[in-house]
Amino acid sequence: MKDYKNFTVWQKSHQLTLDVYKVLNDFPKDEIFGLISQMKRSSSSIPTNIAEGCGRNSDKDFARFLIIAFGSANELEYQFILSKDLKFIDLETSEKLLFQIEEIKKMLNSLISKLIK
Repeated sequence: MKDYKNFTVWQKSHQLTLDVYKVLNDFPKDEIFGLISQMKRSSSSIPTNIAEGCGRNSDKDFARFLIIAFGSANELEYQFILSKDLKFIDLETSEKLLFQIEEIKKMLNSLISKLIK
């Protein structure tokens, strides 16, 4: 069993989730059951799936959960592109968060590659 808190990708994805929740406080309140809810779920899904995968018994199972986390990162990436285009967030905030997502995706991809060799 691996301790998920020791993985840098988990630490970064946890921080991303905290940042997402903070940014969402400024979104239009009529999006609470729409985009806000979706973005909270997709952002928290990344570190959640890393944590769940660490509790599995094999590298193959761990890799499967990392792939799910990667999918959630892609989902969140699109949601920030949409949020920027809808003018819910400014360009600077969008770029900062998209950079964090890209970094996490690269880390997930690297870890997945190592596990499925």
